[in-house]
Amino acid sequence: MTAGQDFQPMFENLQRWNFVVKVYCAIVAVARCGGLMGVRLQDVAELAGVSMKTVSNVVRDYEHVSPTTRERVQKAIAELGYRPNMMGRRLATGRTGLLALAFSNVTVPYFAELSRAVSAAAGALGYRVLLEETDGTLAGERAVIASSEAGMVDGILFQPSMMSSVEISRHRGDLPIVILGEGAAPLPVDRVMIDNVLAARAVTEHLLALGRRRIGFAGHEAGQLSATSIQRMMGYQQALEEHGIRPEPRLLFPSAEISPSGAVQGVGAMLDAGVKVDGLVCRDDLAAIGALRALQERGVRVPDDVAVTGWDNIELSRVTFPNLTTIAPDLDGLARRAVEMLVERIGGYTGDGRHELVDYELLVRESAPSAAN
Repeated sequence: MTAGQDFQPMFENLQRWNFVVKVYCAIVAVARCGGLMGVRLQDVAELAGVSMKTVSNVVRDYEHVSPTTRERVQKAIAELGYRPNMMGRRLATGRTGLLALAFSNVTVPYFAELSRAVSAAAGALGYRVLLEETDGTLAGERAVIASSEAGMVDGILFQPSMMSSVEISRHRGDLPIVILGEGAAPLPVDRVMIDNVLAARAVTEHLLALGRRRIGFAGHEAGQLSATSIQRMMGYQQALEEHGIRPEPRLLFPSAEISPSGAVQGVGAMLDAGVKVDGLVCRDDLAAIGALRALQERGVRVPDDVAVTGWDNIELSRVTFPNLTTIAPDLDGLARRAVEMLVERIGGYTGDGRHELVDYELLVRESAPSAAN
């Protein structure tokens, strides 16, 4: 064996080692640019020309950082796509930077639009949002509160379907919480909602102003009524009574499930039983969409024979035929105020519970046009 042959295996091993080193260096380079390992605090500090402590102070939103330095660091963070390590943030500040948004069903369009609004409002204050689905059950709602209490999030925005005020007080512990919507809120807990009773009166009075007198209510639960249904039916009944019309139980069109298909079946069954109406106040836009289908399948013209209204102003309400007259809550305003309240609680605010109302608008469209149209 020659000397050259003796060195051949060593040379091949050296080539393989050089290849491994090059791959490692490439991985590190990618990581430092926001790849596999993510951008480090040190990378931001080097780009901004400041210390790592200064970057940390900016990330934690400490007030003593000068505006010029803060702007330079934030620019470096944006350029590198830096994301603070959540575990490190938790250890340093006792907070995760996460808020939970809990509601019954992620497939409901209203909750999709609410999620968008809450995410935007939270992002503006430096928080990210974790979505939690409760399935609208008591067990599901308790589970969400329990997991949030375990320290996964700094606070929770919660739209309950089943939990009572007493239940919420019992299970929430020290968790900062803000209630959204119509559900019961304990006195010490903040809540943001629209005035559902007043809004339901407004939409019913709109139908009355059109000359409709046999006005039904559609889309509520066939069994135990939710707080949403109770308040909206209350406003509907009050408007009728104020105009000298006695509410008729046979003009209530319940749904086996809160969905368009549930309303198709519920409204269809009542129509097939010979119940006559000239107006329908629907619990939400999904119920109104189902009601449109049930009426049109039976040759009933909307709005000529029956005027129909919805609630929530979801995207689909604008493209149905005819498009829906509906109640449009100020979702952005609701989300913004709810997030502000929650962040204040996280920051140590211990005052009494604040129960605040946000605006809504009656949007008049083709399914129940104004008399002038």
